[in-house]
Amino acid sequence: MLGPVEVWDGDRRLQLGGPKPRALLAALLLQAGQVVSVDRLVDLIWGEHAPGTARGQIQTYVSALRQKLGDRTASIETRPPGYLFRLGDNVLDVQLFEQLAAEGRQAARAERYQDAAGALRAAEAQWRGPALGGIDDALYVDAARLTELRLSVLEERIDAELILGRQAELVAELTSLVAAHPTRERLRGQLMTTLYRLGRAPEALASYDEGRQSLAEGLGIDPGPHLRALHQAILLDDATVLGVAPAGLRSPAPVQVVPAQLPADVPAFVGRAGLVARLTPLLATKHSAPPVLVISGKGGVGKSAAAVHLGHRVTETYPDGQLFADLRGTTSTPATTAEVLSRFLRALDVPYPAQPESTQDQVDLYRSLLARRRVLVVLDDARDEQQIRPLLPGGAGCAVLITSRRRLAGLALAQLTSLDVLDTESALELLGSVVGAERVAAELAAALEIVRLCGLLPLAVRTAGARLVTRRHWSLAAMAERLADEHGRLDELAAGDVEVRASVGLSYRSLDPQAQQAFRRLGLLGTPDFAGWVVAPLADVPLRDAEDVLERLLDAQLIDSAAVDATGQMRYRLHELLRVFAAECAQAHDTAAERASAFSRVLGSWLWLITETGSRAPSGEPELSGSTDSAYPVDARVAELLLADPAAWLEAETPALIVAVARAARLDLDVAVCELATALSFARLFVANRLGDWHAALDAALGAARRAGNQQGEARLLAGLSQIHYSMDRFEQAREHQTAALAMFRQTGDLRGEAVVLSGLGYACRESCLLHEGLDHLARSVELFERLGDDLGLGAAARAAAAIHLELGDYEDAWQQLDRAMAAYSRSGSRRGQALTLRTRSTVHRALGDYAPAAELAARALEMLREAGEPLMIAYATQAVAKVEIRRGHPAATLPSLVEALEVCRSHFDRYGEALMLRTIGEVHLAEGQLDLAEAHLAQSIALSEEIRTPLPAARAARDLSAVLAARGDTHAAETMLKAASEVFSRHGARESKELSKH
Repeated sequence: MLGPVEVWDGDRRLQLGGPKPRALLAALLLQAGQVVSVDRLVDLIWGEHAPGTARGQIQTYVSALRQKLGDRTASIETRPPGYLFRLGDNVLDVQLFEQLAAEGRQAARAERYQDAAGALRAAEAQWRGPALGGIDDALYVDAARLTELRLSVLEERIDAELILGRQAELVAELTSLVAAHPTRERLRGQLMTTLYRLGRAPEALASYDEGRQSLAEGLGIDPGPHLRALHQAILLDDATVLGVAPAGLRSPAPVQVVPAQLPADVPAFVGRAGLVARLTPLLATKHSAPPVLVISGKGGVGKSAAAVHLGHRVTETYPDGQLFADLRGTTSTPATTAEVLSRFLRALDVPYPAQPESTQDQVDLYRSLLARRRVLVVLDDARDEQQIRPLLPGGAGCAVLITSRRRLAGLALAQLTSLDVLDTESALELLGSVVGAERVAAELAAALEIVRLCGLLPLAVRTAGARLVTRRHWSLAAMAERLADEHGRLDELAAGDVEVRASVGLSYRSLDPQAQQAFRRLGLLGTPDFAGWVVAPLADVPLRDAEDVLERLLDAQLIDSAAVDATGQMRYRLHELLRVFAAECAQAHDTAAERASAFSRVLGSWLWLITETGSRAPSGEPELSGSTDSAYPVDARVAELLLADPAAWLEAETPALIVAVARAARLDLDVAVCELATALSFARLFVANRLGDWHAALDAALGAARRAGNQQGEARLLAGLSQIHYSMDRFEQAREHQTAALAMFRQTGDLRGEAVVLSGLGYACRESCLLHEGLDHLARSVELFERLGDDLGLGAAARAAAAIHLELGDYEDAWQQLDRAMAAYSRSGSRRGQALTLRTRSTVHRALGDYAPAAELAARALEMLREAGEPLMIAYATQAVAKVEIRRGHPAATLPSLVEALEVCRSHFDRYGEALMLRTIGEVHLAEGQLDLAEAHLAQSIALSEEIRTPLPAARAARDLSAVLAARGDTHAAETMLKAASEVFSRHGARESKELSKH
């Protein structure tokens, strides 16, 4: 509970299933020994979004948990109106935590502080992470309560250790804790006390000021009496309150010249409270060497405004003045060292005639004058480290605040801070400060769209606001509409001498030609993010050169690091306005042929990876390979890394693939688009929850093929669209696209395309219960695959034909097709195909009542699919194992794995599989005499099967439901339902019609 919700049996962690079963367990544990009603459990787990099946799911989860817990020291009892959890002693980490905390508090009351600190630290050690982890947002109130208990124990332990005089060991921990909990006054008071005792009274006072600001900004309140009393005690050097008197502080040198060169503070400085809270103490406290703070970020992000605002906040800390210089680092004429030093020396009361002639002598005099003074030096828009170093003072009383579009990582001991764009709320506040809060409130939706189209960039938001101020007759909606046009967006973001395009252009022009080209082409690509290796094909350079280009773009703040994906690759992104600017530059500087070639190489690199994935691990399904002329080989090092886990790579790459295919289609790159889109459509690893987005991208690709008159590409894309529809359980639409593709493949004489589509038609007909039509398609497909010598296609078509023969009860024909499929898969080396064939063999044995071989084959199939690591197929194999166990009279043991398989199908948006798992779980409950649970699951299965128009699965669930009704004594309803199911079996010629006719 004090971390992820888990159950351990000795050193073995029990598998509890998904977030919902764990949330149920946590809810019962939190009220162990008390009855928790089902309604309360539904409310705790789902809140306002409970499905209609919630009560049934609760019952299923309880059954699965009981199966997992077994005969241990904990048990779940059914007690109307819900459940009661009986728990033994010291089996719950919360119990141990509370017991140790009570022991620590008792020791503290007895003034046994050594024992108190030990017990309280032991209580803290019970925590393994955030309370009630792994259950999504369920029980968030209880999680917050436990977190508060944890913090209270932590504070009590620190009190005990302060009494023991351990302030030196506590200072680092307290600094981190206060940063994490800035409004928690007890922790801040402990930090102030610790700093004072260590002779760091100025830092203690600064911490108080920081806390006062955090309380005001975050909660709208002033510090409480205890914190105020501590602050007063530090000011008065009152050791009776604080313990040990601090070391004396040295008085500052007398003021000679007081320059005040900071520009005016920004009137509406919003969204940077965290930055200010983090950097102000670094500037406002005493130090042994001058702190150097660098604020970097892209153009227009507000670096200069942040530096000036920070400077004004700490002017009292630097009574000898503030020096400011615009270094013009992004212009073609950056400020020289001599130019800046001459200005600074004049401000320090050294007239020009008295200044040294050499630059080095100027540096020496400048540092000598600042050696005993407390001066803040602000250097704005620095070009590089070389420009900065001569301007750094050496006196410990000074500080330097630098802004730059580059990261300046080469400055020794500098504190580097990267400034990002605003959050949405702060961007709205900034817009309101310019145009008026009432206009924003009146058109909130339009205001949100404006700041979104501005990419939350402060300069862009201010500029859009300035345009609205000078055009009072414009509504915010009108401005949003103008910004929506990507081609004119940067034209709109100009007001007076402030222009976003010009600001971005400064960074772009500072790049070398190779980096400029890569930046332009990244704008052309337009993906939401991209892996670093993509720059190599995009710019047509070796990987090492591409990595160097990325570093230069990062240094110039023209791209941002986004995240490290599951393959270990760093992913990057362009700010939206930078992308628009880059695309403009590509249009202006690169020819149409250069743009098309760059885009095609990236598409080709993705195609090469997809093709390699299929060749290394044959799927066992017919794939429409054909021409891959546009494939572009990827660097061997990158290929090995990505292809080690192709599923993880494809999941990370999917958003970029979808956008890139759609954009390339709009550029009429029909050949590359058709080849990549077709390969992806038939890739079994494609991410299920993005199928809707992928459908839209395929439609765009189809339009490009038709505009180009690319009939072969159009046929392949139609076949790809049929795969998408099939994956989404839209079998009728799948057959429509397959039929259209089949006609085109026959017209162009593409036998392989014809064979693949015929196989797909057979699969779709089977799911739609058009069994004889499906067999006709598959017979022709088998014939064509044999002529083509394609064992993968042959294995898949034969296996599908066997499944239909099984549906019809033609077992001999099923065995023949399964033998053909296994032989073909063995020749091709497809372990996955062999495993799926074993599963179908198991199903035939089960239908014939041969349970021993059925169990053995299903288990082998499951083991092989687990080796392949494909969750959805593992779920289907799990169901096959469970069905045999149900028939053999061992239903209860299968429930936990079936519940897990159900969750897998739901997470993959596989409604056909979900209906199958629900029906099988219903069979388990029926066999166990749990009639209510059986009815609930079978009814859900019927509804889902009817929704996706699969009559035979619906009829099978109805047949089982009739058995539930009969067990309840409702003979009439049972007979009516069984009769309706029998009519479906007879209408489709299913094997059940023969079985029922024998009774």
